[in-house]
Amino acid sequence: MSGSGPEAPQPGEAAEVGLREAEQDWAAAKAFYDNLVSKRPRPPKPQHAITVAVSSRALFDLVEERRIYEEQGVEKYVEYQQDNENVTLKPGPAFHFVKALEHVNARLLELYPDDEERFDIVLMTNNHAQVGVRLINSINHYGLTIERFCMTGGKSPIGYLTAYLTNLYLSADSEKVQEAIEAGIASATMFTANKDVAYSDTQLRVAFDGDAVLFSDESEQIVKEQGLDRFFEHEQLNENKPLAQGPLKGFLEDLGKLQKKFYAKNERLNCPIRTFLVTARSAASSGARVLKTLRSWGLEIDEALFLAGAPKGPILVKIRPHIFFDDQMFHIEGAQKLGTIAAHVPYGVAQKYHKSA
Repeated sequence: MSGSGPEAPQPGEAAEVGLREAEQDWAAAKAFYDNLVSKRPRPPKPQHAITVAVSSRALFDLVEERRIYEEQGVEKYVEYQQDNENVTLKPGPAFHFVKALEHVNARLLELYPDDEERFDIVLMTNNHAQVGVRLINSINHYGLTIERFCMTGGKSPIGYLTAYLTNLYLSADSEKVQEAIEAGIASATMFTANKDVAYSDTQLRVAFDGDAVLFSDESEQIVKEQGLDRFFEHEQLNENKPLAQGPLKGFLEDLGKLQKKFYAKNERLNCPIRTFLVTARSAASSGARVLKTLRSWGLEIDEALFLAGAPKGPILVKIRPHIFFDDQMFHIEGAQKLGTIAAHVPYGVAQKYHKSA
């Protein structure tokens, strides 16, 4: 009607307004913090950072605390945590991975002191705020730089992952990981290794399975439904057709971007990030499509290991990755037994067969 108030903004305009307001908020916050003197590195802006959200049970060993929660209830659990808030928690399955991320950050800050493209670790937990003091004390004890917390007081934190612009979510809770995967967020369930091994302090080492992790599960579906011979035939016929992306492709891409920052400073031979493809595929029969897919994406992988169905555990012992991503639980369990920290990606056709088994 003519003469009425201004028209409501269209959805696209509203999004642009929201982004401008967010930028203004960050600019104001940065101006405030820039006037404060601190030796601690400040968290980067989320839109520039590679945000890794980690649950408290992935970062720390909370097995005993979990038992108290399940057997005695939330009130006794909170009471126990408060009574022991000055007792440092032991490292959990994601601990060494987080330490390695922070080493990469330290190297980046040396080379690019004003650049914000680096890792930002967020503690994403459904713990109650009353438990926060013990978590903070333990984080400070180990010298970790984790400034962003999301403590949801018993509610699922999954809804906050998008708000935190999460690139990767690691949890010990398989149901939450499944929920995050279904929301389109790269996620994995962490499993503790059955043996203690030494991890590199100077290089982040990340190992990926191929199908249903970096790539889609289209080829794995053919293996499950039509057998290996049909799979080999399919891969050779489609050798020059890139595979669709899987849930962890974006994280490999993030690692590649950071690697190139080191290469630009002539640090290729001293790069603190190394990536591995560890796949059950055969090289001659089905490996070319994988390598050509990575090339078509503009991505490099430092080492590619085609095992032709052989167990992955012994190879992973030699690699000693801080984390190994795979979609099949028997590979996860095999890696665990030999001392590799593994992360299960609940994506693709293998999940259907795992559940039916």
